Amino acid sequence: MTESDEPVHVHIKLMAGRGSDGSPVFEVLPARSLGGDLFELGGSPGLTLGCAAGDVLRVADDGAFEVAERGENMCVQAYRGAPFTSDLLAELTTAVQALGGLVEAPPTRQFIVVTVARVVGESVVEQAMDAWAAGIDQAEWWWAQPDEE
Repeated sequence: MTESDEPVHVHIKLMAGRGSDGSPVFEVLPARSLGGDLFELGGSPGLTLGCAAGDVLRVADDGAFEVAERGENMCVQAYRGAPFTSDLLAELTTAVQALGGLVEAPPTRQFIVVTVARVVGESVVEQAMDAWAAGIDQAEWWWAQPDEE
């Protein structure tokens, strides 16, 4: 691979949805440019649904996207209204690391993003997430991009 052929690391703006006033809400995520409108997602999203780290996305100028190729990861997002405590984040991190996954959260811990390899399987991830969330007031989690195969 020559220097000019190497992928370029960039940040892409994905449409996460619309605000209450109808204006678009965007999330900026790390990616590798694969040329043209194709990007390999470098991290799982905290707001955007339908993709996970490692997916190859076709991204339009307005932030709309489609998955051109699924990567090897699944993404889970968690929220509870109040910020998660550092102890709750640590508990989830321990459980997810046992599955070979990654837990991320902003400094405010307002939400949590979990990335786990698809080979682990949805049922195993569901069990871990359900066990963790069971004793947490108002905690909810959902698949941002489940294993669809």
